Amino acid sequence: MTAAADRARMDPQLMLLLELQDLRAQRKELAESEQAGQVESEHFHIDPTAAGQELDLKIAELEGELDPGVRARYERILPSRDRVVVPVINGVCYGCFVSIPTATAGDQESHTDVQGCEHCGSFIYILG
Repeated sequence: MTAAADRARMDPQLMLLLELQDLRAQRKELAESEQAGQVESEHFHIDPTAAGQELDLKIAELEGELDPGVRARYERILPSRDRVVVPVINGVCYGCFVSIPTATAGDQESHTDVQGCEHCGSFIYILG
């Protein structure tokens, strides 16, 4: 199965989590990198402060779309990890690099449900 087909079948909540993770990474880069702000300003004529505010608004909007249980778990994980959603490759969680149970690792349909690593708590999706 192709990556595009996997994404098409991915749980909508997991897709939201991946989008949030990407937006948060962009926001962090914009906030922490003076050079990124200069590039935005000079080459794209974008005010870095306004761009940061737009990212904050979009992040809040997407967080509001999370189911309450998923959001509560997301909010617990977020302070301690930059990446709340990680792949499982060959049975290993790439959040903590610990093997996950064989039943979970072998479940190629698991990306259609929101699941978590029993060791680190990260949301996971199986890549093989």
